[in-house]
Amino acid sequence: MGKKRLKHVSIAVIKEVIRCFTWRKIDLTKLFLAGAVMSIAGILLPTFLLAYRSNIRFGRSPIDNLSHRSLNGFMHSRKNSTQLVPSAPFDSLNSSIKAKERPRRVRRRQNVDTLKVVPPPPRTPVSRSLQRYLRSLSSHEALLYAKREIEHAPLVDNNGNGSYLYAPLFRNVSIFQRSYELMEMILKVYIYPDGKKPIFHHPHLVGIYASEGWFMRLMEANREFVTKDPEKAHLFYLPYSSRKLGLALYKPNSHNLKPLTIFLRDYVNMIASNYPFWNRTHGSDHFLVACHDWGPYITTGHMELRDNTIKALCNADLKENFIAGRDVSLPETAIRNVRRPLRNIGGGIRVSQRPILAFFAGRMHGRVRPRLVKHWRNKDEDMKIYGPLPVRVARNMSYIRHMKSSKYCICPMGYEVNSPRIIEAIYYECVPVIIADNFVLPLSEVLEWNAFSVTVAEIDIPRLKEILLAIPLKRYLKMLMNVKMVQKHFLWNPSPMRYDMFHMILHSIWYNRLNQIQISQS
Repeated sequence: MGKKRLKHVSIAVIKEVIRCFTWRKIDLTKLFLAGAVMSIAGILLPTFLLAYRSNIRFGRSPIDNLSHRSLNGFMHSRKNSTQLVPSAPFDSLNSSIKAKERPRRVRRRQNVDTLKVVPPPPRTPVSRSLQRYLRSLSSHEALLYAKREIEHAPLVDNNGNGSYLYAPLFRNVSIFQRSYELMEMILKVYIYPDGKKPIFHHPHLVGIYASEGWFMRLMEANREFVTKDPEKAHLFYLPYSSRKLGLALYKPNSHNLKPLTIFLRDYVNMIASNYPFWNRTHGSDHFLVACHDWGPYITTGHMELRDNTIKALCNADLKENFIAGRDVSLPETAIRNVRRPLRNIGGGIRVSQRPILAFFAGRMHGRVRPRLVKHWRNKDEDMKIYGPLPVRVARNMSYIRHMKSSKYCICPMGYEVNSPRIIEAIYYECVPVIIADNFVLPLSEVLEWNAFSVTVAEIDIPRLKEILLAIPLKRYLKMLMNVKMVQKHFLWNPSPMRYDMFHMILHSIWYNRLNQIQISQS
């Protein structure tokens, strides 16, 4: 219509000009008016046409106009939910645009860093009088003071939208907040300088054992908690890498861990002979951080190291000398890019557009994964259960995209009870389903895992779909929201922030050390 009107106006103006020239008489007012109309039309018409075509090409799907409530009603059935995934075809508007092209465009946009880390609130100022008082205390007296303060922690209301700490994520948010504040006020850590690289002071930062390396890196670079004076220390860090120890001393396929055990025993004996601090508490104020599966086994050569030391372990198995309340379950994280450890985190798609009920892909080892795959692979369209992700499947949808497109992500144990998929599921905004009997969940001293995960007993693998479908929609949506809320507590920030992964691990070590302190009743 716009083009036709412009054509008619142009013809009328040309006729007027010819007529006026024929009589050698030009009406300047009419000519000026016609020129103005043509100029305005020349500016507005292309703009209108461009916006119209752009709206056709990139217009939102009619699905996006539906209410969130109406879409969530379809999540229990894949048959219904998959009707919501592809966009409605646009053949009536532009036949060159096909609905199947749209997911590719969305996938490219979401394979970038979408996570925006919200900075935590600043530390609470400490009065000068309290600072002087804390400095006057010995290390043991300071721990006694902290424990008393935590036992009488004031109640806090952190359910509001403006609170950085979200109460439902914690077993007791009041105790956690007070304990964390006291850690910031009091805690000092001494790092033993002894030991040569690569086993000591040389963090391993990539792969599934990266947690121990990132903690070592950030701990040794820290100026807030680290002290050079061991007399002022409340905790003593043994800075070795279980991963580097294995690479240096383990003979492949020998199944013999004795050389690693002897090496660690001799190291502790050297520390005990060169410093008075180990013998003072028999190692109970010392801690180590080890993410390799062998972490708990290689400590068995030294009785006090095995029985007294606080061990932060990824392999937190109650049947393998892990003592809840003393030891710390270390979150296992798979870091692929050292410079960008937060890459691809976040970006889970809206619930109504998640076509997969449950997803797992991984290597077949341990006792649980073969049973899981045997029972569910190719048995149910809602359950995308694989061994290693097939190439033909990965070409259409990557591993990360599968997690972001699933309602639940299955996290079965491997050789040992731990699995990096638990934290991966939180990173990619998928509710983790943990299958590992006797596993102490990461940072469970303070975190309430039932708020953002599902635990399934190994014996219930055949009932997995039944268990997941029995979860009410309201509870699922709450768990998914909590997954997004807890995400910030599992991030390896290159520059540590309050309440992030580094600080949460350090707090659990501090908290468990306080658990060992006995307060006299007199």
